[in-house]
Amino acid sequence: MNGAPLGRHEATLQGLERRDRLRTLSPRAGLDFSSNDYLGLAASRRLGEAVAAAIARGTPVGATGSRLLRGNAPEHEELEADAAAFFGAERALFFGSGYIANFALLTALPQKGDLLVLDELAHASMHEGAQAGRAQFVLATHNDVNAVEDAITHWRAGGALGRVWIAVESLYSMDGDRAPLASLVALADRHEAFIVVDEAHATGVWGPDGRGLAAAFEGRDNIVALHTCGKAIGASGALVTAPRTLCDYLVNRCRPFIYATAPSPLMAVAVREALAMLVDEPLRRLQLQERVAFAGRKLAERCGVKPSGSQIQPVVIGDVRRTMAVAAALQARGFDIRGIRPPTVPEGTSRLRISLTLNVDESDTSAMVEVLAEGLGSA
Repeated sequence: MNGAPLGRHEATLQGLERRDRLRTLSPRAGLDFSSNDYLGLAASRRLGEAVAAAIARGTPVGATGSRLLRGNAPEHEELEADAAAFFGAERALFFGSGYIANFALLTALPQKGDLLVLDELAHASMHEGAQAGRAQFVLATHNDVNAVEDAITHWRAGGALGRVWIAVESLYSMDGDRAPLASLVALADRHEAFIVVDEAHATGVWGPDGRGLAAAFEGRDNIVALHTCGKAIGASGALVTAPRTLCDYLVNRCRPFIYATAPSPLMAVAVREALAMLVDEPLRRLQLQERVAFAGRKLAERCGVKPSGSQIQPVVIGDVRRTMAVAAALQARGFDIRGIRPPTVPEGTSRLRISLTLNVDESDTSAMVEVLAEGLGSA
């Protein structure tokens, strides 16, 4: 090898630092305006007690193997049965994370000769799955149904006969806006297409009993949904809900499911309890919606920021250095708000990502908005 063995990696890190894009890990500090623990379930007594009770009755910490070997615990099957009923799907499968589940879906389900149309702002895991998969894929302009249809029409005009797959988030993680799901489902029906809907930031928060923004479409033959369990659910892992045939196919042909050690049975217990909490404790969702509305009014009045209408509120600043300076100023005053830079968001759209949760109250939000107004005025 020529040069120092770590030279290329060091040069990459130095380049990132020069462009204010070097990422580092920092501890939790200050009031929570950055997590995805929207309903405050992660540290809830009820969730903790459910896990403690499972440990007391002998539920193991580790799964000990893949689901197709000895890793298929009763807790996994109980969760999947409850989740299928809760979300209104034929079957559910429990994965270790939302990232892996998205990657798994888009590498396993679309086949060679198919077309995958992916929203340009969909999560990185979807982009990775699209690139690693066997289907041809194209990016569509964000939330543009006509762009999706144009991509399909152009592909068919070239003589393609395969199946079409459309992949979107229902609630986008960096903009807080919603996908036009009803229009996309109608489009899918016209073209006999499948839709993969990542409900990561909607599950638990939106829809009847927190069943997500795609709740009205679950159970259809052409709908595959992903419900991340590490956000509003307060645990970890992800549930894929889909027609039984597709879930059976994943069990047989999805390498990230077949060859991965199963999630901890204790996490299956936690997720199952959290789903019950969504039904039993609707006040959490109502309180969060009140805080979303309150924060939206305050941000509009004091900072001129357009409310997103969801628990994810971006404040787009643009310049990377200024964005990180405002974030640092907020953190120094006790508000945990992070700056988001490219490549996570498009060039020129660096932003603060304000996350609204039940871990803060209206007085905390008011104080945060005042400090933000100061920071935007002076940065």
